[in-house]
Amino acid sequence: MTALAPHIAAFLHVRLPAEQGASEHTRDSYSYAFQLLFTFAGEKLKISPSSLQLEHLDAPLILSFLENLESVRANKAASRNVRLAAIKSFMRFVEHRVPSAIEQVRRILAIPAKKADIRLVGYLSVDEMKAILETPVPTTRMGIRDRAMLLLGFTAGLRVSELVGLRLENVSLQLPASIFVRGKGRRERNLPLCRETAQALRAWLAIRGQALVPELFLNARDKQMTRSGFEYILRKHINAAVKHCPSLGKKRVSPHSLRHTCAVVTLKATRDIRKVALWLGHSSIQSTEIYTRVDPSEKLEAIEALTPPVLRRGRFRPPDKLLQLLKSR
Repeated sequence: MTALAPHIAAFLHVRLPAEQGASEHTRDSYSYAFQLLFTFAGEKLKISPSSLQLEHLDAPLILSFLENLESVRANKAASRNVRLAAIKSFMRFVEHRVPSAIEQVRRILAIPAKKADIRLVGYLSVDEMKAILETPVPTTRMGIRDRAMLLLGFTAGLRVSELVGLRLENVSLQLPASIFVRGKGRRERNLPLCRETAQALRAWLAIRGQALVPELFLNARDKQMTRSGFEYILRKHINAAVKHCPSLGKKRVSPHSLRHTCAVVTLKATRDIRKVALWLGHSSIQSTEIYTRVDPSEKLEAIEALTPPVLRRGRFRPPDKLLQLLKSR
């Protein structure tokens, strides 16, 4: 039997951060997936999670775990696939460390992902986005910070991890103002800032003060802003903006909604999906194609480009009332 704990520790603390350069968000997601898996396995096998052996994680157990996610935890197919992706990544890591487990590993790798509904991305209208941006009070320290964060997250189309992880050294407010972003998969990009965003950042930097952390945005204790902290800020301003824009109350808005909104606005302005992909930092243009399904202007161009066939004109003639009465009987 092979102890599981040393391998999972090496995977989470060496493989992901050092060898694959995975982000903190990815490591947290994978760690949570294994928490769920080991808890389920311990209950099913009647042993403590710390006593699990690698051989316990066979294909039938993994399939039972995936079924449990959907039936008991009510997870959707997309969440199930995320947990399965974490397990498969770990098994590829184990394949080289424990050659004797190669047959067990390959059976788990053969488990297919479940097809999930591809829904339209949720984004905000211009009026809804404007209502949120006008909510922070521009005469208080927190209001100035919140406006700068919301405006930068929207206009630059940043992921929440990129926004809260942005450092002072990555911001240049000399004309032309720009930011340096190290995004998903360690892909780097330079983004220019519009005048309003640059002004909002200058206003925040003027009152930010000295802090022990290098990040641009700080919380109330002058520490680095966290993902949950920004989610709380966004939720607070959405609740306030609903009074002036009731349609916001019908939408489920997350920090990623700002990124989706930026993508849709950019696509409508440029009509070029390649520019949207460059702006968002996508590694493949296939990741950006989801926004073409959202923007109806792309379909309108296709309709206008088509030449419909010329059909024979006709005129409807109602049937004779007497004959119609006789047929009905």
